[in-house]
Amino acid sequence: MSKQPKTFTNAMRAKLAILYILVLLVFVFLTYRLYAITRDNGERYKKQVLSQQKYDSMTIPYKRGSILDSNGSVLAASEKVYNVILDSVDLNRDEAKIEPTFNALRSEFGINVTDVRGFFESNKETSRYRVIARKLPYEKIQHFIELQNAEDSLIAGVWFEEEYQRTYPGGSLACDVVGFASTDNVGTYGLEEYYNDVLSGTQGRQYGYMNEEGALERTTISAEDGYSIVTTIDANIQSMVERHLRKFDEEYHDNARPGNGANNLGCVIMNIHTGEILAMASYPVFDLNNTRDTNALIGMPMLDEKGKRVVDPETGTKLTITEENVGSLTDEAMYQNLNALWKNFCISDAYEPGSVSKPLTVAGALESGSITGNESYNCQGVLEVGGHEIHCHNTYGDGILTVTEGIERSCNVVLMNVAAAEGVGNYVKFQHNFNLGLKTNIDLAGESRTDTLVYSKDNMRSSELATCSFGQGYNCTMIQMISAFSSLINGGYYYEPHVVKKILNSSGATVQNIEPRLLRQTISKETSDRIVSMCNTVVTGEHGTGKTARPAGYMIGGKTGTAQTLPRGNNEYVVSFMGYAPANDPEIAIYVVVDRPNVHHQDDAKYATRIVRSILTEVLPYMGIFMTEELSEKEKAELEELQLEITAPEGLLTEEEEVGLEDVAEADVPEEGEKSEEIWKTFAVDPRTGYAVDPNTGDYVDPVTGAAIGEKPLDETITVAGLEDLVEISYDDILADLNDTKEEETGDSGEDTEDGDSGDDGAKEGE
Repeated sequence: MSKQPKTFTNAMRAKLAILYILVLLVFVFLTYRLYAITRDNGERYKKQVLSQQKYDSMTIPYKRGSILDSNGSVLAASEKVYNVILDSVDLNRDEAKIEPTFNALRSEFGINVTDVRGFFESNKETSRYRVIARKLPYEKIQHFIELQNAEDSLIAGVWFEEEYQRTYPGGSLACDVVGFASTDNVGTYGLEEYYNDVLSGTQGRQYGYMNEEGALERTTISAEDGYSIVTTIDANIQSMVERHLRKFDEEYHDNARPGNGANNLGCVIMNIHTGEILAMASYPVFDLNNTRDTNALIGMPMLDEKGKRVVDPETGTKLTITEENVGSLTDEAMYQNLNALWKNFCISDAYEPGSVSKPLTVAGALESGSITGNESYNCQGVLEVGGHEIHCHNTYGDGILTVTEGIERSCNVVLMNVAAAEGVGNYVKFQHNFNLGLKTNIDLAGESRTDTLVYSKDNMRSSELATCSFGQGYNCTMIQMISAFSSLINGGYYYEPHVVKKILNSSGATVQNIEPRLLRQTISKETSDRIVSMCNTVVTGEHGTGKTARPAGYMIGGKTGTAQTLPRGNNEYVVSFMGYAPANDPEIAIYVVVDRPNVHHQDDAKYATRIVRSILTEVLPYMGIFMTEELSEKEKAELEELQLEITAPEGLLTEEEEVGLEDVAEADVPEEGEKSEEIWKTFAVDPRTGYAVDPNTGDYVDPVTGAAIGEKPLDETITVAGLEDLVEISYDDILADLNDTKEEETGDSGEDTEDGDSGDDGAKEGE
């Protein structure tokens, strides 16, 4: 019996049809999904694929703009460098090229091949982008490229990515002004930060995309380079300033205490008719090419994690950063100390200016009509104001002095009387007019606000008015003070200080000129001329406190300053000199501040005046300003040693003719008894120390100025504006130095001491 053939039953056919339909529906669904993905998200997925192929999709870096000095010298620039990239997938295509490539990487770039080989073995089928060396100059990669492009080359899987690296040819030159750029091309501090948007460009892009045939095509959008800026800084003047600040530090380093020659040194030189900054420097400095070099911190005051001075708990002494302890700083403390190093002292630190502000007080009183300038006041060494005894630096008193003589001798009593005549309302008005307490808006990052550190009309009493008249009781910054002072001596015009004068595009064409910006007229031309005459006597007068600031061959004017720091009685001072040149027709102003010089007795303005003299001795001839004074043999030898050209015009005038200073207005001074007897000059002199000895007290006294040596008991306390500390208004903390009187013949006498200034180099020469 034969078998019947198997046939599909109806049930089986039905099941098969259902299965077929289900499979067909699945394929239809998948087809629709692929279509939908392609339609709706195709571009996004293409970009994701391309973004993973960094060798096909990459950014093209822009070149950050340069920073130039006023003569076109480069202060900051961007140089093209190259990163070495390993494409493991490409290298893995030809096994014969693997070892030759590794050998070439080792010999040309000194790369650790063991590490590279390990990465390659683990990622040879997936990785197409691995940075194995960074920021190499073209000279370093040139030979490798030649080997790679040779006809019989066995090198594969290596290519070079372009990048720009910020460089500073001057190293530490103008570091506070320039600032620096981080690794991601963002400016930090100084011009780099303030003009970051101008200096920055726009990155380009090279990317790939799939065409209609699915082939990879590339498109390149070029980068746009940043603009460059031309500054008002003259690199030659800047280097002169920095050299003399460094010289001061070298002279007084580790002198009276471990550390730098001063807590801070600052110098600003300004064109008084435009507000242009010709030089701005402070000390210590740092290398802009190596901003985190901790060697630059050595000698600075040590700060803790909160930015406060570190004090030895056993001895109570303030600690200084040394080679031994710099490594013990925590990361946060290191940041605080580096921040203190990087910030610009000339615009960031506020301090009490001392007597450099006295001409501002007189100018306000003259301009408001509160005084005529012909008044005379009797200085008996102390004046009672508001129930407080406020002392002059000469406790014996200078007798009857005119206003001009008060500026010349820097007499606190005269200034307190002037301020009393001016009144609180006028004083505060002119202080605001001179921009004290307000930002100058200089085009540098980091300028401090001081609005809470000056008095208002509502909270200033008679005692605060008295102390503010000679620069104690309120705070300012260096840039505020030199800008205000410049308006005193240029006819009364207050210019906004600025550091950039021109912006250039990447082709070098000028896109913007930054013109001087006149903000206001602070005083009249007549008052300005009067102030110049008064300040000239500070250098030329018999009792002038700034004689040692005069450079060889020139006559200048200015004002010395000494200010006690908080807490009062700590024997720590900020000394300064504000000068201008030439004396009869000022063109530039120079301001030097020495914050707590490293000497046993800090209250001596000559630590600042001598820096000014050294700087101007070089700067004025460089600027083509002619000499007006006959040179002594000593000065000629000094200039010859410095190899400076003597820029004296033909037919040099006699000494009397060449001074050319405006006559001081005749003062209404009594004909008899005009000066009190300079009783201290009758005291016997101790031959061992050279100091006069007061027979009544046994105290040492400066035989020239009458200033007492050492500390006086606390006289009184007055709250300082914006500060909770109590401020002692006592200015008898006077230093004298034997060598001052010995150097009188050279013009380096003790006469240039005030507000507690006296003597010479303290521990260096007089101790």
